[in-house]
Amino acid sequence: MTAEGQRRWAFWQVLLFAAGILVLTVISAGSVYLVNKAREDSKWVLHTIEVENQINALLLEIRRAESGARGFLLTQGDNFKVDHEKAVSAIIPALDKLTRFSADNPQQRANVEKLSAAIEIRLGQFAQEMIFMQQGQPDRATALVREAAAQDTTTRITSVANAMIQEEERLFRLRTANSDHSQTLAASMTGIGSGLVVVLALISIWLVRRSARVRDEAEARLRDANLNLEAIVDERTADLREANDEIQRFAYIISHDLRSPLVNIMGFTSELEELGGDIFRRIGSLAHVPAAGVPLAPAAPGEIALEGADKQLSEDFSEALGFIKSSIAKMDRLISAILNLTREGRREFQPVKVDTRELIEAIATTLAHQAAEAQAEIHLEPLPDLVSDRLALEQIFSNLIDNAIKYLKPGVPGEIRIRGRTKLGYAIFEVSDNGRGIDPKDHQRIFDLFRRAGTQDKPGQGIGLAHVRALVRRLGGTMSVSSELNAGSTFTITLPIAWNVSNRNRDR
Repeated sequence: MTAEGQRRWAFWQVLLFAAGILVLTVISAGSVYLVNKAREDSKWVLHTIEVENQINALLLEIRRAESGARGFLLTQGDNFKVDHEKAVSAIIPALDKLTRFSADNPQQRANVEKLSAAIEIRLGQFAQEMIFMQQGQPDRATALVREAAAQDTTTRITSVANAMIQEEERLFRLRTANSDHSQTLAASMTGIGSGLVVVLALISIWLVRRSARVRDEAEARLRDANLNLEAIVDERTADLREANDEIQRFAYIISHDLRSPLVNIMGFTSELEELGGDIFRRIGSLAHVPAAGVPLAPAAPGEIALEGADKQLSEDFSEALGFIKSSIAKMDRLISAILNLTREGRREFQPVKVDTRELIEAIATTLAHQAAEAQAEIHLEPLPDLVSDRLALEQIFSNLIDNAIKYLKPGVPGEIRIRGRTKLGYAIFEVSDNGRGIDPKDHQRIFDLFRRAGTQDKPGQGIGLAHVRALVRRLGGTMSVSSELNAGSTFTITLPIAWNVSNRNRDR
């Protein structure tokens, strides 16, 4: 399959996957909606049944009250009276419950109001009948019963209740139809969704099998292409090591060869300085020859008595020699630094268990005099131990702590902190100070060889941090800096807790 075909195939796979996700999302959302709607419709069907049952329960209590009152009126038996009182006491709670059930329907609320008014009248008549019977006036109670029958209160209660039952039956039919419709839609959606899921599953299986076949073919081609890869890599690695060693030797030879003429320059410069002294002393003695023609002796041994242009010429000569000597000294320091770097680059690292706190405490002790002069304090926080090259660690932390002391702000008590922690098999060290800080635009510059940042008021060749970062990389770690001007600096070093010599010993 060509690259263009693979891109098209990947595009259609992604498109199919997105379509499948979209279909499943729509089906899931639709199913949830329809199931909830069916549940809601079923709830309203049950609600309708409850309302109808409550109406019938209320009518039953009213009929019980009627029967109890008439039985007590005819026989004056206490059992009829008790039954009547129980029924009357249940009418109001049943009416309140019906009122709550009907709160969602305006028409039923109006019917409940009518029913409540009729029931209130009938309950008043019941109470008056019981009072006449208790007073021994059954005739008046009988007359009241006839009056109630004439007013047709019970019939009105029954009529309103029947109207409410008819309304609930109408709602029952409507809500039952809605519930059946929702359940049918939910079942249909579920069936369609299941079918689509099966189709998508079949398509996915086909795609997976085809992708597996294409992958197997690609792996076979890759195995064929990489048959000799290991040998090629070893060969190129050997070439790289040889080139690296050649660079090391070349740098060492160049540095050594540069030192020879530099020594000659230094020697001839000293001779030139002595020769210049002799010349200017001779000029000074000739400038003070008296009339008799005998030169005057110098005022003191080695003293040159010059005036005017001769004196200015002597000063210019001395200044030029001074510039030459300082340049020679700087070049000598740079050559020495290059030699040290090449020697360090050839050194084999030897991993040993290192007590990091003990190591840094020893470094702080050797730098205690410089720290005292700079009014700085070095604080050590808990530090993790390592398996690494001890000398490389000494050089790393010595350089960082020495720089922290060197670049503190004048007049401000220095505070240098070294802390560490572990994370995912690595030890993370931070060396922070409250010194002059580094401009963010120079954060990378300070790690370049022979490059320095900020005010150049401290001795140095711009090699230290470059060497430190090279050591950190050889130890399999990383190094970074976080700093702002006048806000101090924090150098962060990440090193493997257990460094393996086979990983980095030859990476030079």
